[in-house]
Amino acid sequence: MYEQRPWLKYYGDIPTTIDFPRISLYEALMNSISQHADYIAWDFFGKTQTYAEFSQAIQHCADGLAELGLEAGDRITIAMPTCPQSIISLYAINCLGAVANIIHPLASSDEIEYYLNISQSRIAIALDIFFPKFNAIYKQTHLKKLILTKTSDYLPISWKVKFALSKSQKQPQIPTEQWVVKWPALFDPNHPRCIPVPTNTDALAAILYSGGTTSTPKAVMLSNRNLITAGMNVSIWGSFCQRDTILAISPLFHSFGLGACAIATFLSGAKNILTPQLTPKMITHLIRTKKPNMIIGIPSLFHALIQYPKFQKTDLRCLKAAFCGTDRLPQIVKKRFEEIVRKTGSNVRIQESYGLTEAVSAVIGNPAEGYQEGSIGIPFPNIVAKIVRPGTDEEIGYGGQGELCLHGPTIMLGYLNQPEKTAGILKKHRDGKIWLHTEDLCSMDEDGFFYFHLRLKRIIKSSGFTISPIQLEDRLMCHPDVLETCVIGIPDLAMIEKVKAFVVLKEAQKASSDMMQILSEYCRKELVKESCPVEIEFRPEIPKTLLGKIAYHELVEQEIQKLRNTGQCIDESHHWSH
Repeated sequence: MYEQRPWLKYYGDIPTTIDFPRISLYEALMNSISQHADYIAWDFFGKTQTYAEFSQAIQHCADGLAELGLEAGDRITIAMPTCPQSIISLYAINCLGAVANIIHPLASSDEIEYYLNISQSRIAIALDIFFPKFNAIYKQTHLKKLILTKTSDYLPISWKVKFALSKSQKQPQIPTEQWVVKWPALFDPNHPRCIPVPTNTDALAAILYSGGTTSTPKAVMLSNRNLITAGMNVSIWGSFCQRDTILAISPLFHSFGLGACAIATFLSGAKNILTPQLTPKMITHLIRTKKPNMIIGIPSLFHALIQYPKFQKTDLRCLKAAFCGTDRLPQIVKKRFEEIVRKTGSNVRIQESYGLTEAVSAVIGNPAEGYQEGSIGIPFPNIVAKIVRPGTDEEIGYGGQGELCLHGPTIMLGYLNQPEKTAGILKKHRDGKIWLHTEDLCSMDEDGFFYFHLRLKRIIKSSGFTISPIQLEDRLMCHPDVLETCVIGIPDLAMIEKVKAFVVLKEAQKASSDMMQILSEYCRKELVKESCPVEIEFRPEIPKTLLGKIAYHELVEQEIQKLRNTGQCIDESHHWSH
């Protein structure tokens, strides 16, 4: 059925097939710069660079990195929030044919050690405030040089003062050791000018990390072609152009931020508003002052925005589009956001999309026309998708639920140093193509619209019933007292797994046995008994991964440990042992 691609009739003016250039990411950016040289490339709290100036900064950064010994094929770690240094270094690294190993700047020392070692990075770039974490572990790694920069390096004077006054933590003392290099030193005009390294479009260009909700993150290897096609697809799908001002509220270390914000924006010639602070206060301030016509973010950010009083009173008529991806967007959050937007006289809807790190960024999204309620949308150009019976390549008919599989030019090269896990997710089907098995339970209707149901690993099996935690989470989120929730299954001798809901209330003082009863009855009004929570626990917050997703696996592990602490025998697979 996927071969019929029923979704094509909803493409409108979007080409059904795109002939993506077989070049490096750096060359793709230079092509864009040649067309948009005099336009603003990025705005960082009022500090701006035109595309021509952006190009010069990348060249100088590449000169400095080459002087430090960075060569084609080398891995270099970027541990930065969204700021000019992160995007300048990304393209400078690619200019030299090296590989950007992009990690969360708030990672712990142990995590940084893991990231540096698996990538074999000899150079890293980080904010100066994170120096102690690198200093604690660098002798256990391949690291030879650490380039340190400050958020304030690119701030205009007025913001430098505000930033200095607002800093709550003392700046670490940076030693003048030989292995530490300050960011401005890269831009020494005396460095020899380097020549861009010819790079195969299929060569490794970046490493991102996936799987942090369940286990040690997997290192996802992405090629130049993966990055370019993902960026161009997002740009074309979102109709980005040089007149657009886009608020990038997804960071570089996040696949959605890398593909949609750091690549798609620049390949289209748009202006990119950069911010290292992804708080509702900062986002609201930037919307009020910069008047972006597009915002791109993840569900947790939209959820935070609708709770923020100032955002609720913000004039949002500047917006022409809002895009959300990487995780499931609760319908109650989407509805509330659109209600706030309508009050200002705009009719912008959140256009949901679906993507995963193993495919760089969004690969499925809702078209401008033909939106289907509850759908994650239709495949982007050159991407094909199908629903198969889990563990097979047998395609399922329209409406049937199965595992979503993807094929196209954005699909990763594989997991670094993990051939078995790569083979388990990248599989050759009987059509001779390599398909990415997403481990997501989805369905497709006759028009080619796809619907996300849940992660296969999140299915709860209780008393012979297969239960979707998402269904219960949606019901709980509709209750006026509930701010956030996560539902898991925990081992139970009688039921195999019992359903437990963790709930954050809007008013913490309402947490009580009476509120538990109220929420239980609220669920039973619409859901069958087996899908309702056997247990409810109130919490001040739900744990999140570094990427802002709910860490449901952390909650499961906490419950497992409770059982073990009471002497109950649970094996490593979370089953009862005898």
